[in-house]
Amino acid sequence: MKTIKSIGITLLLLAAVISANAQTTVSTSINNITTAYLDVKNALVKDDGATAESKAKTLSDQISAVQTKDMSATQQAAWKSYSDKLSFDSRHISETATIDHQREHFASLSKNMYAVLKAFPVNSNELYMQYCPMKKASWLSDKKAIENPYYGKSMLDCGGVKETLKGAK
Repeated sequence: MKTIKSIGITLLLLAAVISANAQTTVSTSINNITTAYLDVKNALVKDDGATAESKAKTLSDQISAVQTKDMSATQQAAWKSYSDKLSFDSRHISETATIDHQREHFASLSKNMYAVLKAFPVNSNELYMQYCPMKKASWLSDKKAIENPYYGKSMLDCGGVKETLKGAK
């Protein structure tokens, strides 16, 4: 009887470790995507289409690298509904250095990144959903101070913080 109980406890502990490792993998993937997204945003803030193009390629690669096998069924459904949209916009941004075109796709990219981070609240740092009333579009930032990616240097501080996404503990 003690042996069966020991085996049961061992299996439960093993299942907990496997589950924790799976969530760490998901968390790492989403954080890598978030970092790459922020790199694109920062390039657009600086009016740097060439860097945005390069960083969007990295973002696209990070999106493609996500493994859904470690996700719950709910997480898999959420990822499936947004991954194609994220890939579409990041690919378009990575195919041109024309900043106006990049910014058009960045609005959609930002909307879908926000949805992903709401579905996967694993961001390691606090993030801010910010809104530009001139563009009527939002973006995510790791800084509370406004640095507008839609207008860059010409209207750098246009906008406001609309929501804070707390960092995962």
